Amino acid sequence: MQDYQNGLIAEVKAKNPSEPEFHQAVTEVIDSLTGVLEKHPEYRSAKILERMVEPERVLMFRVPWMDDRNDIQVNRGFRIEMNSAIGPYKGGLRFHASVNLGILKFLAFEQVFKNSLTTLPMGGGKGGSDFNPKGKSDAEVMRFCQSFMSELFRHIGPNTDVPAGDIGVGGREIGYMFGQYKRLANEFAGVLTGKGLNWGGSLIRPEATGFGAVYFAREMLATKNDTLDGKTCLVSGSGNVAQYAVQKLTELGAKVVTMSDSSGYIYDADGIDAEKLEFVMDLKNKQRGRISEYAKKFSSAVYTDADASSDHNPLWSHDANCAFPCATQNEINENDAKNLMKTGVILVSEGANMPTTAPGVEVFLAAKILYGPGKAANAGGVAVSGLEMAQNSMRYNWQAEEVDSRLQIIMSDIHGACMEAGERFGTPGNYVNGANIAGFLKVADSMIDQGLV
Repeated sequence: MQDYQNGLIAEVKAKNPSEPEFHQAVTEVIDSLTGVLEKHPEYRSAKILERMVEPERVLMFRVPWMDDRNDIQVNRGFRIEMNSAIGPYKGGLRFHASVNLGILKFLAFEQVFKNSLTTLPMGGGKGGSDFNPKGKSDAEVMRFCQSFMSELFRHIGPNTDVPAGDIGVGGREIGYMFGQYKRLANEFAGVLTGKGLNWGGSLIRPEATGFGAVYFAREMLATKNDTLDGKTCLVSGSGNVAQYAVQKLTELGAKVVTMSDSSGYIYDADGIDAEKLEFVMDLKNKQRGRISEYAKKFSSAVYTDADASSDHNPLWSHDANCAFPCATQNEINENDAKNLMKTGVILVSEGANMPTTAPGVEVFLAAKILYGPGKAANAGGVAVSGLEMAQNSMRYNWQAEEVDSRLQIIMSDIHGACMEAGERFGTPGNYVNGANIAGFLKVADSMIDQGLV
């Protein structure tokens, strides 16, 4: 079996050169499936994994737009439609200078398993552009979004592909893209999620990923008869996911002491309470400022610049009980993971997608801490996107309490599915294997049912 798995990984690397994030995501999944492949040879004979690692469709297009100085700018747009075995493609759009084909393929591949875990009928996809909205005026962002959607609109639809937001794509960007879609397609349809509440959005959608990561952490702690109350927590990031993770952790009695952005991080020994979080939300969502401003506002905080040349991030070296990486992929390396173990962390719940490198994951698994991988722990966002799709189909809006209740049930079900799959295939307590196996089985069985397509 090992020869088959190693051969497939080697083939993926050969076919997809210079895409390390995609290689990393594929390798983790394939390595997790040894027990499944041994017990179910039909998956090998049907070439399920060989098909799953190949996107059903890859779209790449130019996005020309004009800036405020009347200079023409050109960016690249992408959409990876990875797998539609259990439903229309579903996954976010990321606008960031780092966006390339390999990163989006890794995100789309992860999305397939994440969406499967939610129990909702959604396939996996991802897209975006190397456009960076930071520092751009609203008018520039609007012109870019309209140009981007002018190509993308012909490839998406409520029963085909339903994009959402991601890094660099919030309510403003979703609004501009939805308006252009409506204009071009001549229909008001639930084709994007993360919409404004006045025009088809769902309550709790902005909060869902951060809340979900905390709910998943709560489920993991419950297996040890423990809670988040009184726990000191490290959170990275200061965007949507981090903000609402901090909010929910605080509501559940935890103390959050860190937040960050690409420029550096703040450490507040007194904790980031509701008042301080309100300042961060205004700073990031309205002023679009840097997290360093927090330390100028609150004397209890210390700001540390990011150092790209360092072999570790000092954010992960502070004493704490729990860690919630909510920034971006591969932000926790092996040294960071070892530092977290030294500080006494007993739980890591990933709010970002694949924020821990493969050697870092090995450190967590060897230490046998409670480790919730992103495809399970951060599935709350796409889960509520699925609930938004359901509400759009019914032309109805649920109250916040109902959406939050459904989110909590979904996160509990995801946790249960990961636990059950891990135990059934010989790795009890291993949420990495459990998430990959549970996500894989539903998609693989659906692919077999639908024939060779």
